[in-house]
Amino acid sequence: MSVTVHVHESPVGPLTLVSDGAALAGVYFESQKHGAPPAGPRGSDKIIDGARKQLDAYFAGKRTSFDVPLAPKGTAFQTRVWHALTKIPYGETTSYGAIANAIGSPKAVRAVGAANGRNPIPIIIPCHRVIGANGSLTGFGGGMARKELLLDLERGALFPAGR
Repeated sequence: MSVTVHVHESPVGPLTLVSDGAALAGVYFESQKHGAPPAGPRGSDKIIDGARKQLDAYFAGKRTSFDVPLAPKGTAFQTRVWHALTKIPYGETTSYGAIANAIGSPKAVRAVGAANGRNPIPIIIPCHRVIGANGSLTGFGGGMARKELLLDLERGALFPAGR
């Protein structure tokens, strides 16, 4: 698979965007826990350009959903989890147990957590919206400070009323 790689500055630090030419295949935080962007030529294409514009609007408080084509690579189970994550509404959170129930695997809470942590397209596939059953913030591949910032942004805590 041929990919194009672009580093985009954001309020949560540089994001490395990876496109396969037809869809966004990855969003990587600087020094994230799992995975690293694949090698590929630096540049941009229509997918990366679209993702950049949508991310900028999201960080400006002007976009609550994304419609860039996505191509996350993972197991069938991971793909089910990532699809369920896309159903979590902007500004809301859910638990790992609720995601396990949503995908029909109520006993797979730990596996859901592992799949959540390996999400190759964070922010756009909103794994930051998954928290502990007791309401506590739990792990995030991009680090807890980034997770907290993303949740604050979605709660409106970073923008004045009316945006």
